[in-house]
Amino acid sequence: MRASTQPSKADAFRAMHHGQKILVLSNAWDVASARILEEAGAAAIATTSAGVAFTLGYPDGQKISREEMIGAVARIAAKVKVPVTADVESGYGDRAEDAAQTAKAVIEAGAVGLNLEDVAGGPQKQLVDLSRQLEKIKAVRETARTLGVPLVLNARTDVYLLEVGKPECRYDEAIRRLAAFRDADADCLFVPGLRDLETIARLVRELGHPVNILAGPGSPSIPELQKIGVARASLGSSAMRATLGLARRIAQEVLTTGTYKSLEGAPSHTDVNRMMSR
Repeated sequence: MRASTQPSKADAFRAMHHGQKILVLSNAWDVASARILEEAGAAAIATTSAGVAFTLGYPDGQKISREEMIGAVARIAAKVKVPVTADVESGYGDRAEDAAQTAKAVIEAGAVGLNLEDVAGGPQKQLVDLSRQLEKIKAVRETARTLGVPLVLNARTDVYLLEVGKPECRYDEAIRRLAAFRDADADCLFVPGLRDLETIARLVRELGHPVNILAGPGSPSIPELQKIGVARASLGSSAMRATLGLARRIAQEVLTTGTYKSLEGAPSHTDVNRMMSR
């Protein structure tokens, strides 16, 4: 991607969070998946950090290096025409400086947005102190301004995903954090793990800001989310894991019955070759 096009792509991607239709992102984990999604009509491509990590042989949870993650983002951004937003976990470090370095790398990779979660690194999954997380958000913003690319920042809290605290206290903690992220100039607020439609609707009303919901089995449908004003829905690593399920079924079929029904519906070799030739 030419550097001169990144600001306009960032502005276009930000505008997608304020349109009449919900922005739906089926996250990609490599170039092939990104090109498939683009050809299916995706307006933008979001990466899945878990999917990238799994593909490269790492468990999820910031076990992969910044360099390897950004390398995957760069390869995707170079092969698609639509805006790309990068899932960079917690920014690959606990300091604001780490988040700034990651934001710089995201821009240099050709992406125009990033996800930043509030989970500390290490074996114990704990939320980052709110003041520290706000410092990281500020660092991302300042880096983007310095480089002249208005990154679309999707600020994520894992209160629900990690089941932090008592169930009856999670909403208040989630909205406290998300409101602080909003006030720190985050473009969109991401709360994975929240599936109850009424609670999502309340969150959207009270925040008055674009909200991203992690969609999939057990979640409200895309039309339901759009009806209550959700701005963005993403699938995370579920599409990638679904392809692993298909690979398992293919192997089981060919090893048991010796037939190939599970292979039906695959893009042709010619089509995939064409997509990779861009």
